[in-house]
Amino acid sequence: MASPATPPPAPPRWSLRGVDFTSRPTPRKPIVQAEGELAGQVLRLTRLRAFPDERTFADSLREPGPWLGGFDLPFGLPRELVHALGWPVSWDALIAHYRQLDRATVRATFAAFCDARPVGSKFAHRACDRPAGSSSPMQWVNPPVAYMLHAGVPALLDAGCHLPGLHAGDPDRVALEAYPGLLAREILGRRSYKSDDPARQTPDRLLARRDLVDALEQGRTRLGLRLKLSVAQHDALVADPSGDRLDAVLCLLQAGWGALQPRHGWPEVVDCLEGWILTA
Repeated sequence: MASPATPPPAPPRWSLRGVDFTSRPTPRKPIVQAEGELAGQVLRLTRLRAFPDERTFADSLREPGPWLGGFDLPFGLPRELVHALGWPVSWDALIAHYRQLDRATVRATFAAFCDARPVGSKFAHRACDRPAGSSSPMQWVNPPVAYMLHAGVPALLDAGCHLPGLHAGDPDRVALEAYPGLLAREILGRRSYKSDDPARQTPDRLLARRDLVDALEQGRTRLGLRLKLSVAQHDALVADPSGDRLDAVLCLLQAGWGALQPRHGWPEVVDCLEGWILTA
């Protein structure tokens, strides 16, 4: 059931990435990638990039390393769900099966699973979801993380990326699962800092983003890293009401922490079907 995570030795210096992922990127709602470099315990944001479609995102994954990225999408499904559906119980075979389903089938299958379960425990969860406070990867709305897995993990595999503990690929291009909400809640608690709905892009959320960015610059998190921004970068992160740029930076910081840890921060033993979330 469980397998130790044994990634290859890290290159001496990583270029770091944090990716705020969407399963249907558009020019108005692109995939956002934050890039940075570590110098000691300081992580400097070097640039933000936007990928308006699947092709440009896929091209970025093929850029030569050494780079290590934290990606805001689930890399696995709950073992309980997989067993209940009779799906393959090895990770590579499971993803091969899952990717050949269309989204309508994914939704219908997961909805039927939920309908058969009692109120309060409709969704199955991975071992890492509870400590991270993340949604079940079978959730198809608000947020549609089931579709994010469906689109994102195959893109990583097709590009030949290495997913430690799950799939052997190019050791100079390492992809890890991140979750920006975990780091944001450490600083803000339950204060909301973002919304795609213009009616909910309030002054309180603007203030929360400012407080969050200030805390990251001062290094006031358990990660032990301090974010270095230019004035223009600081203002851009605070001004983005969607929070997409800020979420990418939160993933970048999680990737920076993972770059400094044995096994990239994975526990000694992880369920090799479900995977793990950085810093959970």
